[in-house]
Amino acid sequence: MTISINEQQVEHYLLSKPETSLYYPFGDDVKVFRVKTKMFATLSLGKGNEKDTDNKMAGHYCVNLKCDPDEAVMLRDIFAAVIPGYHMNKAQWNTIILDGSIPAGEIERMIDNSFMLVVSKMTKKDQQSILVHL
Repeated sequence: MTISINEQQVEHYLLSKPETSLYYPFGDDVKVFRVKTKMFATLSLGKGNEKDTDNKMAGHYCVNLKCDPDEAVMLRDIFAAVIPGYHMNKAQWNTIILDGSIPAGEIERMIDNSFMLVVSKMTKKDQQSILVHL
């Protein structure tokens, strides 16, 4: 049995990461999560007007997460609810459609990877101030 995760649980998990804040640079409909000043996730409701050929996003919350380019492709092959990052660099971002088809633990793992990828590009001083909390 797959234990699914909803948008409130995703938001709570994202905000539980050290030094994470929420802001709205793209309007009230798109929640942007950043560690210090660097974005590592977005969360929004798919409206159905996206250039999503299968209309998979309509009516579902979607989270954009940074991803290693090779892993990004593998995740898209494994999960139908993982598509190239909507409005993002398609090589380095995936959109995960929260339709209940991906286990909660897998989504949390993807969030962890996105967070750590962004932290790994920061200065050593910033990295240490974040990693001390993990």
